[in-house]
Amino acid sequence: MTYPDTQLFIDGLWRPASGGATLPVLNPATGAEIGRVACASRADLDVALVAAQRGFAVWRDMLPVARGKIMRQAAALLRERAADIAQVLTQEQGKPLAEAKAETLAAADSIEWFADEGLRVYGRVIPSRRDQAIRQTVVRDPLGPVAAFTPWNFPINQLVLKLGPALAAGCSVIAKAAEETPAAPAALVAAFADAGLPPGVLGLVYGNPGEISSYLIAHPVVRKLTFTGSTAVGKQLAALAGAHMKRVTMELGGHAPVIVCEDADLDLAVQSAGFAKFRNAGQVCISPTRFLVHESVVQPFSEALARHAAGVKVGNGLDAGTEMGPLANPRRLAAMAELVDDALQQGAQLLAGGKRMGESGNFWAPTVLAQVPQSAKVFNEEPFGPIAAIRSFRDLDDAITEANRLPFGLAGYGFTTSLKHADLLSRKVEVGMMWLNMPASTSPELPFGGLKDSGYGAEGGPEALEAYLNVRSVVVRNQ
Repeated sequence: MTYPDTQLFIDGLWRPASGGATLPVLNPATGAEIGRVACASRADLDVALVAAQRGFAVWRDMLPVARGKIMRQAAALLRERAADIAQVLTQEQGKPLAEAKAETLAAADSIEWFADEGLRVYGRVIPSRRDQAIRQTVVRDPLGPVAAFTPWNFPINQLVLKLGPALAAGCSVIAKAAEETPAAPAALVAAFADAGLPPGVLGLVYGNPGEISSYLIAHPVVRKLTFTGSTAVGKQLAALAGAHMKRVTMELGGHAPVIVCEDADLDLAVQSAGFAKFRNAGQVCISPTRFLVHESVVQPFSEALARHAAGVKVGNGLDAGTEMGPLANPRRLAAMAELVDDALQQGAQLLAGGKRMGESGNFWAPTVLAQVPQSAKVFNEEPFGPIAAIRSFRDLDDAITEANRLPFGLAGYGFTTSLKHADLLSRKVEVGMMWLNMPASTSPELPFGGLKDSGYGAEGGPEALEAYLNVRSVVVRNQ
C-alpha cells in the first residue's frame, strides 16, 4: 500500500500548513523517506483554536445519545479500514502488521465503550437539611476544549485514550500527534470526520512540539492538557499548565518490575514476560524491564528467557512471520548500545542479543542481561527497548523494596502460585497497574495510569471521563 502524505485537519478540512512547511517521514525498517507531514504555524493553531471553541459549543449541546451514535459509526469505519490502516502504521512505526491491526481494532472497541459510557454521566439530588423547598443538585458539564499530545509508539491507541473520554464527555479536542508517525492518527481522525463529527470538534496538528505545546497550553481557549510521553517533558508541561490553572492528565514513563517468586510457574513466567518484553520492540511504557528473580530459580529462568529472546524473529513488520520490528529511530539504537555497554562494564552477563542487527534500518537483537548490578543504568533509567535486565533476590520483602526504589510507578508484574505472595505483591508494589501470572492486558473499562513520577489521572474506565467534566452545585429554593 502506498504511504500517504499527511496534512493538518482543522475546522473539518484537511489542509496544508499555511506556511507550506513539511517534515520527512522515515520508515524505521529501511531508513528511507516514505512521505511528508505538514508542520503547523502559529497562524494554523489560531484557526484551530477558534474552530475548537466553536466546535465545543455545538458538541457540548448535542444529546449524549447523538454524540454516541457518531462515535460508534467512527468505530465501525475503523474496523472496516483496519487492514489498510495497519499497513500505514507499520510503515511509519515499524511494529509487525498483526500488532498494528490489533491496535486499530482495539481502538474501535475503546471508542464504542466510551460512546456508551457517555450516556452515564450522571448528576445527583441531595436533600436539604434546612428547608424542603430547597432543591440541591450536583451536575457534571463538559470542561471545554482540550489539548492532547501523543507519542509515536502507539500512534492510534494513545490518541484514542484521550479522544474517547473527551468526546464522550462533550469536549472538543486539538490533538498534536507525533511527527514520526503521522498517517495512522490521521486515519483515526478521518474515521471520526467521515462518521459525521461536526467541524471544529476534533483538530489534528503536527509541527515543533515545544512551540505547539507552549502556545496551546497557555491559550485561554484550552481548558485541559492531556499528555503521554517522558517524565521529564511531562513535568515541564504540567508546570506550564499549572501556571495557567489548566487541568492535567499525565501518562508518563515507567520502569516496570517483574517479580518471579521461588514458587512461580517458570514456563508461564518466561512466555508471559517474554511476550510482553519484546512486543513493539520493548517500546511500551508498561513493558517489563527490571526482572527480580528468586535466587533458587534465577539460573533456569535466565537461561529460558535467553532462549526465548534468541527465538524471536526480527524483521520488517510487513514481512510474514515477523515477531519484532525495528526501533523507532537511530537514537534508540545508540541508547540500547549505551545501556548494554554500561551493564557489561559493571559485571553483568550477556545471555542473548546485545547488538545491532544489519546495516540498514533500526534493528536491535532481543537482549537478555543477567547478574545486573543495581547501579547499572539499565536498572535505573527506562530502557524503552528490547532489553531484559535480571538480578536475583533472596527475600520477597527485598524484591518489593527494589521494585519501589525508583520514582516510577506505572506498571508491575508478578509470578507466583502462592496466594500469600500474590496478596503481598498486589498490596505493596507501588504501581498504578499490576498483573499477576500474565502479561499486560488492558481494556477500555479499566483505569490506565500510574503513580509517583509516572503521572496522574486515568485514561480508561469511568474515571477517565471525570477528568473532562466540571462538577457544579446548583441550589434552588422554590418560591
